[in-house]
Amino acid sequence: MIIRVFPRKTAATPIDDNVRFGPPGMFEPENITAVHISVTFTHDLAKAEFLLSEWEYRYPGIVSIGGPATGSAGENFTPGLYLKPGYVITSRGCRNRCWFCSVWKREGTIRELPVTIGNNVLDDNILATSKEHFKSVFDMLKNQKHRIEFTGGLEAAILTEWHVKKLKDLKPKQLFFAYDTPDDKEPLFEAGKLLHRYLFKSQLRCYNLIGFPKDTFQAAEKRLHETIAAGFMPMAMLWRNDSGTVDQTWKRFQREWARPAIIRTKIKELLSVNPT
Repeated sequence: MIIRVFPRKTAATPIDDNVRFGPPGMFEPENITAVHISVTFTHDLAKAEFLLSEWEYRYPGIVSIGGPATGSAGENFTPGLYLKPGYVITSRGCRNRCWFCSVWKREGTIRELPVTIGNNVLDDNILATSKEHFKSVFDMLKNQKHRIEFTGGLEAAILTEWHVKKLKDLKPKQLFFAYDTPDDKEPLFEAGKLLHRYLFKSQLRCYNLIGFPKDTFQAAEKRLHETIAAGFMPMAMLWRNDSGTVDQTWKRFQREWARPAIIRTKIKELLSVNPT
């Protein structure tokens, strides 16, 4: 039996009898063969190290720590093991080298994985995979009972009409893109035009990195407004340093741009001022 231990619970964390969120309890089973501590965020590393010592004391020699925050590359994806059933990863890595992202450092360029079952795609950059791979993923997704989501993020700069036609056939619940740097602006507007040309009824959303060094509230709000103008609902993602420290003023600003109900109100206000 493998016990999986997580420093924190998120919407994607699996919940089953072999998942833990803290030190070992008094009545842990005796037939444990391994303990895997999985840490996603670098600011959780200190807690993960504490959990490592606690579990190692109870089960010496069979405890290990891994996950994206440790800098180790991922292996083939096993549904339900470190992510809740329904989430799926079919490729790892990215062709880009964004300064704020650790994916390319950890995973390298695109690696296509065996396609497993799921309805919420979390790939680092699935649009950078081959057409053959994307079609295999599409064939898997079209047979799922639950609505399809792409919350891993899609790269607007490489979105093509071929991709959009495939995506339209899936009728996904939502698609996420990103507007983090100035280079993302024009491709996002072009992607918005292409998606709306095919009368997408899916929710088009966009991650927006804010609060990074030298960012300003004025510049961040401008990017968020431009995201709306491109046809997407923004989702502000607050930059954190390795220790997880955040500026509380930025935190308050981020809350206003991370809650869909508030964002919809902002969108209505902006459209009433500028209907075009």
